Amino acid sequence: MQVLVTGGCGFIGSNFIHHMLATHPDLSIVNLDKLTYAGNRRNLAEIEASESERRYHFVHGDICDQALVPELMRRFAFDAVVHFAAESHVDRSINDPFPFITTNVLGTQNLLEAARQAKIPRFVHVSTDEVYGSLGPEGLFTEDTPLAPNSPYSASKASSDLLARAYFQTYGLPVLITRCSNNYGPYQFPEKLIPLAYLKASQGQAIPVYGDGLQVRDWIYVLDHCKGVEAALLRGHAGAVYNFGGDAERTNLEIVQTILRLTGANPELISFVTDRPGHDRRYAMAFERSTRDLGWTPQQSFEQGMAQTLSWYAANGAWLDEVQSGAYRQFMDTWYATRQT
Repeated sequence: MQVLVTGGCGFIGSNFIHHMLATHPDLSIVNLDKLTYAGNRRNLAEIEASESERRYHFVHGDICDQALVPELMRRFAFDAVVHFAAESHVDRSINDPFPFITTNVLGTQNLLEAARQAKIPRFVHVSTDEVYGSLGPEGLFTEDTPLAPNSPYSASKASSDLLARAYFQTYGLPVLITRCSNNYGPYQFPEKLIPLAYLKASQGQAIPVYGDGLQVRDWIYVLDHCKGVEAALLRGHAGAVYNFGGDAERTNLEIVQTILRLTGANPELISFVTDRPGHDRRYAMAFERSTRDLGWTPQQSFEQGMAQTLSWYAANGAWLDEVQSGAYRQFMDTWYATRQT
């Protein structure tokens, strides 16, 4: 099987590539990534060194490129596309929505059209629970919950979901849509809550918490999510939507308090700040369809996953330092120059 993975240098995409190449010896992957601020080629440096040009090939490019994407589809004759590439930070989308519409909507449409023209047998579109909007204190999102996005980010993802659905309904392109709850784990860019709180705690700095901190999220360990995407790729039904949740609801305040406890940091580092506009109060996912159709359930408890995540950050201080300084963006150029000499 030969698979095009978009956004494979990002947090979830790089974890997916590590998992798939480690568990599927007959699989090869082409990774198309624009290398925006959140795309870190160092996440896959070991694979670059051991699998380059054999089972793994990196292409630096934009999913919006209407010449490059069709050319890749023709050149490699992919068996499947797994589409992770997206602008994904809510605060950034509030500040400037345009990149989110460009990448998440127009980029997805470009991929779908190129896949249709190339007759790609399988297209997995990776989305988010945020497209469903906000829950009250009870109940769960199901795959049939109406879409009601509340931020420019979630609206752009809902738009891309609807495009994916339309390409299945209109053209018969074998698209599957997956929606996950909040991910955490290795390689997560430190603008997100868990790595940000870890960095602030380890440096003795104030940790900003929006509003009262009682917004609830369902947390899923990134490897569990990657295994869900793998199951959808291998066993999912074309046209279906699959939810992947972690069965681990926590308030944002609880998340920060857990990190402070596990790192031994001062609990008084919590700093409540003005809530962001349109902040959804609660997300939580039902995933019975994924269990029934795909045989998938989350394996990692929140406590185990959090301990592993913080241990990874503690053991990878150089990675964190380079991400904070921006040095990671020059890393691979230096690495390749050294390798070629």
